[in-house]
Formats: sequence, C-alpha cells, structure tokens
Amino acid sequence: MPTLSESHRNVMEALRGDRKRRPRVDTSSAAGLRAMLEDGIFEFWTDAPEPPLIVRASSLRNVKDTTDIALSNHARLRGVLVHELVRLFSVGAEISSAFDDAFRAWQLETVAGELFDYAQRLDGDDLARLATDVMSHYVTLSRALGVIPATFQPRSAVRASVMMHGGTIVLRDVIDLMVGTTLGEVASVALFDVTTSPLGTGAERSMRYHALVQTLRSGVVPLRTSVFSSATGEMWTLDVDGELLRRSVNDVLDVLRAMVKHA
Repeated sequence: MPTLSESHRNVMEALRGDRKRRPRVDTSSAAGLRAMLEDGIFEFWTDAPEPPLIVRASSLRNVKDTTDIALSNHARLRGVLVHELVRLFSVGAEISSAFDDAFRAWQLETVAGELFDYAQRLDGDDLARLATDVMSHYVTLSRALGVIPATFQPRSAVRASVMMHGGTIVLRDVIDLMVGTTLGEVASVALFDVTTSPLGTGAERSMRYHALVQTLRSGVVPLRTSVFSSATGEMWTLDVDGELLRRSVNDVLDVLRAMVKHA
C-alpha cells in the first residue's frame, strides 16, 4: 500500500527520503520488463490496428475516479493551470498571482483546442470562480511543495514515449515533476504527479505506470513514485521495486487486451 503524508509535510522530504537507505541503481531490469511486455502482447495480438494503439496514464485510471475531470471543462482547465503552477515552482519562478501567472503561462503555450476555446468564452463571473478554485489548490500545493532546491535537478512536464511491438503500440507519459539523476551509484530519481481530484483506486495504477515508462525510457529504475492531491492535501508514495514494475506490466497488458477487443 502507498505511504501517506499530510499536506503540511514537505514533498521534497517525502520524495528524497533517507539517502543512507537508497538501493543501488538498477540498470538491469528494464530489458526484462520490456521482454515481459512483448511476450504478453504476443499472446493476444492479431492484426496491427491503424493508427497505433496509444496507452497513457489516464488509461490506467478508473473512470469513476476522474468523473469531474472527464466531464467538466472547468475542472480540466483547473487541472492544466495547477500543472502550470508546478512547472513555475520547478524553475523557481516568483508567483505573484497564482491564477494570473498560471493562466498567462498556459496561454503562451496553447493556441487552439477545445479547452482553449472554452477559456476564451469565459465571462467575468466564470473567471472569478475559476480563479478562486485555482487559488484554493495553489495554497494546498505550495504549502506542501515548498522550495525546490536546484541541487535536486528538478525537471517539469517531462514527456516520454516508448514504442512496443514494432511501433504498433506506444506508451506515452508526462511526469509533472522529476528530481534526481540516473547517473549516480544509488537510485535517486523520484517522480511526482499532481491531481486536482481526490485520490482514488486508479491513482496507484497510474503511479506504477509512471515508474514503468520511466524505467523503459531511461533504462534506470527510479527510486520512488508519488501522487499528490491538491484537492485534499493527501500524498501517496511508493518505493519502486521489481514487484511494483511487474504489476504495472500486467496493468498495461490488461488495458491493451481491452483496447484490442474493442478495436
């Protein structure tokens, strides 16, 4: 089970843990995990669909856990703005107005799409409600996240894409915040995901997925994977080991079987 930490606990402490107890870096498991995936896919794969099947962290979550995000443009926009705040935190930016700074940063990167069109149609009252909502999540997040030291080598919005089965399957992922390095003698990479919804049963599957994709992408097993709810201040943290990664392989195979069945 994940370990829990309250919102007042510094996230960096939870991610970095006790340096004296870190395991040696694991660079040998990635090849075996890829082989497990390929063997599992081979058992049920028939004809390659067009275009390739794409698996994301959202594919691993239970729909019931993310109903508000799936159905509400307000909640979706709130989510992307909170993710922008994580990015601003990671580079040490001074945040004077959580909503204005996040909204401006998002607009600079976004020029089209359903959510962009929705944002353009918001009137003054809608914007005020959204600003209040984002501010509430920002307060919870900022209290927990605190200052991120540059020595932790923080990277935000880290994208990954891993091709499987001759490119007919693609595992895609985005890590909200990653700290640590893959170059040391002991494991130090920690993955941090933020959700604006309460944590549910699907959160643990997505945590495992982040760890699996990062392992396949880099060839190095991360130290731990975490998810934080800016709605409740709750944080789940899992140390990454062989059992966790093998469970994620099974999670991904279950998702792919369902995709192939309905393709």
